[in-house]
Amino acid sequence: MKKRFIAGATCPKCNAMDTLALTKDQGVEKVTCVSCNMEMTQPEEQVEPEVRSEEQVIGVFKP
Repeated sequence: MKKRFIAGATCPKCNAMDTLALTKDQGVEKVTCVSCNMEMTQPEEQVEPEVRSEEQVIGVFKP
């Protein structure tokens, strides 16, 4: 399973920056902080596409 780090993201629990890793397993996205081990999960159906004028964003993870 590949981990993709979320650049510039801050952990909501420990406030560490650049420590959130995104993985996907059986249609469920999981964000894990490699610093404090906090986890958030979200099924694929709840991922809403969002368009930003200056970014290439596929979806936004909303815990």
